[in-house]
Formats: sequence, structure tokens, C-alpha cells
Amino acid sequence: MLSLNSVRENYPKLIEYFEKGINNPEKNIAHCILLYGNDLNAQYEIALEVARMLNCKGTHTPDCDCLNCRWIRENNHPEVRTISKVDNKPSDDDAKTVISIAQARMIKNDLLISSEYHRVLIFCDKDKDGNIAPLNEINFPEAAANALLKTFEEPPSGTTFFFLTKDKSDVITTVLSRAQSFFVPSKLPEDRDFSIVKDLMDFFLEIERSQVLDFNERLLVLSEENDPMIILTQMQNYLAAVVSQGSLSRAKQYEFIKHMKNIEKAKQQFSVNMNLQTVFENLSFDLVL
Repeated sequence: MLSLNSVRENYPKLIEYFEKGINNPEKNIAHCILLYGNDLNAQYEIALEVARMLNCKGTHTPDCDCLNCRWIRENNHPEVRTISKVDNKPSDDDAKTVISIAQARMIKNDLLISSEYHRVLIFCDKDKDGNIAPLNEINFPEAAANALLKTFEEPPSGTTFFFLTKDKSDVITTVLSRAQSFFVPSKLPEDRDFSIVKDLMDFFLEIERSQVLDFNERLLVLSEENDPMIILTQMQNYLAAVVSQGSLSRAKQYEFIKHMKNIEKAKQQFSVNMNLQTVFENLSFDLVL
């Protein structure tokens, strides 16, 4: 069972905003809501709490124990659904790494049937362990998103869509333009460690173009004993630490921020099971050339 009280404690202003809209006689909240930031679990719980408020048939208080509220706390409501590359897919859908066009068609068909509930569809990704992960243009490709644009723009009454991501720029602009966006600041301790990659990144600061393959080889060696996602996160941490020192020129700061985005792209590629050697090779050339 999910604890939704924590989101009320951690994000009181955001929950209050949605609560006022829901309590408005016209249920004055957006049909499409994009949440962004580093804590994807917090975003997911916010979406569930909004879904609970929209569907409550009891006391309309945070501790309501009506059937709808219990279902949502148990993440078992028939019309509050997670849409990801592994959730709510047609039985014949063989697209294992993305939200697919087949899923988009299924969603549109499902929404043609009226419902007694307020339907909430939460679009996100899942990592290999089943944890909530951010949407991006790889796991939520343009073709699938475009297949749903008309539905996002003019959904059936009693329907709300959530999109969960790390950065607004990771979602295609046609979806972004239809959504009301909210930043969800992380309440988790920040991981700023870069001990695993320090030697590699010290080397990166002095690297010549002719050494790009050496850099790639060193990345691959590190991955033999460390989780590639941890390596990539620590590379971002290292660059962020250098930028925060304030010793770089403005042009160099922009360059390092671009490098951090290149590393994020590598994370996205790895999350959809792209060959690790290819991911690291692409990254090495993106960073050095």
C-alpha cells in the first residue's frame, strides 16, 4: 500500500493548488499535467494523490477510506493506470522498450467507452528493476506521442493525463505545449559522489581528439566492475562539481552543461537496452569531438 500522506507533507503548496482546482464546481485543473524533476517516485505519488482526490466518493479528506481511495492507495484502481513500456500494453504488442503506437491505439479505444470514474493515465518509464523512471523521446517516441495528440488536446470528460520526466526538454514539444508543467523539487539527499570516475574525468579535461578511443576503452573497463548507470551519474556529478566551482568561462560552462545532457542521452539509450559498447562509443565521440 502506498503512503500518499508524505506528498502532502513534502509538497503542501502543490497539493493545495490541485485541491482547490478539484474542489471548484467545474473541476478546474488541466487535462494534461507534466511533472518534472529528479525524484520520479515523488512525482508518481503526487499523480496518485491527485487521482485519489478526483475519484473520492467519501469524506473528501486526506484520510478518507472510501472504496476509490482504498483502491488508489493500493495502486489497484480500475481507471487509474500507469502507461509505460511494460504497463498496460496490448497482448500482441511486441514493442518491449517503448510506449508504442499499439498502446496509443488501445488507449484511444478504451477512452471511447464511458466510465463512472475519473480516469487518470500516468505516463512514465520503468527501469530494469521496475522502478519509476522518466519519460524521454526514446521511451516515448514521437510516433506514439503524435498518435495521442488529439486525445491529449480534447480528451473525454473526466480524463486527466500525467507525464513524469526529469526535464521538460525530454518530452517532445507537441506534448509539452499541451500540458501544464510543474517542477517537483527532490527531497532526497543528492548523490554528488564521483569517486569511481575521478581519474577518468581528470583525463577527460586534458583529452585530445586523437585519444577519444582511449577514453572509450577506459569507460568500458570501468563498466566491468560498476553499474553503467552509476558511472554515468558520477560523470554528471563530476562535471556539475567543476561548474559549481565558478572558475569556468561562460562558454566553458555551456560546454559542460551540454556534456551533462549528452551523458543523460546515454542514460536514456542504455535504459532501452541499447548495446553498452555502442552507448559508450557514441558518448565518447559526443564528449570529445
